[in-house]
Amino acid sequence: MEQKWGNKMTALIKRVTAFSKANAPVATAFHRLETATREGNVLDAKTHELISLAVAVTTRCDGCIAAHAAAAKKAGASKEEITAALGTAIAMNAGAAYVYSSRALEAYEEL
Repeated sequence: MEQKWGNKMTALIKRVTAFSKANAPVATAFHRLETATREGNVLDAKTHELISLAVAVTTRCDGCIAAHAAAAKKAGASKEEITAALGTAIAMNAGAAYVYSSRALEAYEEL
């Protein structure tokens, strides 16, 4: 595998800590946003992390993948649950490409 995910997590924590010191208002606002997504206990931690991991894949964020894969594992997500969530992410990306392809064709025809 080309990624060393443990090293990626260590580097991510270091970079995020440095950014937090350099721009505390933005870091604090981001932390509040992340915390707000967990308020009300509507989603359990495992479901929250499965969704987060699927979104991390669709946004192509390696740092997010590392963080949410670790959190999903910690929350008790099985490999089967991870692959099901990732299958949904794959389907949504294909679906989004299909929908946006029709928009691109529409733009071409209109222009």
